[in-house]
Amino acid sequence: MEYNDGGAVKKKAGKAANIMPFFGNENSMNLNPLILTNIQSSSYFKVNLFKLKTYHEVVDEIYYQVKHMEPWERGSRKTSGQTGMCGGVRGVGAGGIVSTAYCLLYKLYTLRLTRKQVNGLLNHTDSPYIRGLGFMYLRYTLPPGDLYEWYEDYLQDEEEIDVKAGGGQTMTMGQMVYQFMTKLDWFSTLFPRIPVPIQKQIESKVDNYCRIHRVSFQQVNVRPQPGQYAAGRSGGNATAAVTGEYSRGEPASAYSNEQVEYRDRDRRGDYDYERPVEKYESRHRSERNRSRSRSSSPSRERKHKHKKHKKHKSRDRSRSRDREERHHEASSDRHKYRDRDYKRY
Repeated sequence: MEYNDGGAVKKKAGKAANIMPFFGNENSMNLNPLILTNIQSSSYFKVNLFKLKTYHEVVDEIYYQVKHMEPWERGSRKTSGQTGMCGGVRGVGAGGIVSTAYCLLYKLYTLRLTRKQVNGLLNHTDSPYIRGLGFMYLRYTLPPGDLYEWYEDYLQDEEEIDVKAGGGQTMTMGQMVYQFMTKLDWFSTLFPRIPVPIQKQIESKVDNYCRIHRVSFQQVNVRPQPGQYAAGRSGGNATAAVTGEYSRGEPASAYSNEQVEYRDRDRRGDYDYERPVEKYESRHRSERNRSRSRSSSPSRERKHKHKKHKKHKSRDRSRSRDREERHHEASSDRHKYRDRDYKRY
């Protein structure tokens, strides 16, 4: 124990700095109540994990047992008979077999990891699932304002991890970390909510990160597919990056340089309306008008047909009315001539 000049006890700064902050419900680790109940009642957690007492034993168990990052094992949830709000959405409804990943995640929480141990998880080299559970541990326990500082160094991490039970959904660590910061949904459960002001700050920091490091959201979050844009200039927004709607990179062969120029100019908002219409714009407008004139919807055809039938029907009605008037005039003339002949005789 150390003392200062006044004789008071001096706290060890290193030990205090090694304690991880926590945000939320300490009893549940901010987990969904249904998932937490299944974890605490599972034989795997009560029997197998109860024997593990140290951090290194739990890390070894993750290495051998974890094969995905979902909260439920594949095919264990029976939600076909549930309807309405109890339709098994976001952890509501009938439970299933909770995954070993979430059992071990809660086991890590019971150990009350230190900052050094969490860094050991994030930079582990033996298994991507050890790192994945480290990132998920931070997402469930950290105050929202501290998430970006922990995740920033891993936004361009290219190590791949298959997060889906049974396989088939591979993503990089950078993609997963970005999704943890920007999305609440994780398969059939929810992460703790991030306040809107803090969420906006995170998105702004990610924008600055992309500008400084000369990367795009497509590079950080979505691996480009053949035929899509390659990584290039930074820009865009977080929502477009997540859904993959567009990228501000170099154009693929499907788009001409002229089309990309007009598209980027319209997005920037620096369109010069005093400038005369270019050749591409006029050609595009004429082709659009031509295609619109050629294509006619079925409802329009039915309306035109009905109008034509109505027109013919009114014409027939007028013809029959004229025919009746002529017949009436002829019959009146015959009666008039007949009465005149009777008077003559």
